[in-house]
Amino acid sequence: MPRNALGKGLEALIPGASTDTIDGSRAGTKEIPVGRIAPNPFQPRSRFDEASLKELADSIKATGILQPVLLRRGPDGGYQLVAGERRLRAAQHAGLEMIPAIVREVDDREMLELAIVENVQREDLNPIDEAKGYQTLATRLQLTHDEISGRVGKHRTAVTNALRLLALPGEVQDMVSRGTISAGHARALLGLESPGDQLATARYVHSKGFSVRRTEALINRKLRRRGARSKAAKPVEITDLENKLQQRYATKVTIRAGRKGGSVEFEYYSREDLERLLEAWNVI
Repeated sequence: MPRNALGKGLEALIPGASTDTIDGSRAGTKEIPVGRIAPNPFQPRSRFDEASLKELADSIKATGILQPVLLRRGPDGGYQLVAGERRLRAAQHAGLEMIPAIVREVDDREMLELAIVENVQREDLNPIDEAKGYQTLATRLQLTHDEISGRVGKHRTAVTNALRLLALPGEVQDMVSRGTISAGHARALLGLESPGDQLATARYVHSKGFSVRRTEALINRKLRRRGARSKAAKPVEITDLENKLQQRYATKVTIRAGRKGGSVEFEYYSREDLERLLEAWNVI
């Protein structure tokens, strides 16, 4: 499959950027005031590791910026960042007033695509930001999974599996973004239909320190038990209430209805989790 030029990263817009130099400086670079550079409005990365930024800032103080950032002219006479946000942030941390940059004419479509491609090709991008980047390419640029695969240099199944993570509840996605659970744990949770059950199970496997394989085994047991109970399925209104309670309180909830009464069972997975529920019920 032929790859679009943007899939090659900065080299597509800065031919020879890694090698061309003039008198020790990169060809075509300008020194641009850091304060005149606005962030990229299409930046897919929501989290930047502060320790990593500090390391880069220390390196910049010692050796300077080895690769220029890529900018375009902004509507207010300043500049907008196209690529190189980590370098720009690290330069700000290092207290630099000027930064080497290459200015190119880049339209919104190119800017959006390059920002995403540059980020998803980095190994430290968290799985949810990566998935959201693919989603943007699919929805805003109308690219198929095969086309996205060609842009970012990853197999189509990797793109499809990443996008599946966005079907999980927001809190579970946030757990993946923070590294509380891995993408492998999250993909296993997709086997559960209820968002409340997905969230409750995510909390449980994290509290127990389960591996991905043990999480998969836990979910398989859950699915087998549900299959065995399918003949005595609960009324739809009871299931709907369970789902609403599970989403509201972020834990597994079971309603057991009898002839005249019944019970409502809330699961908790640690002392802290119990206190969280008690606070939600204004008990403590």
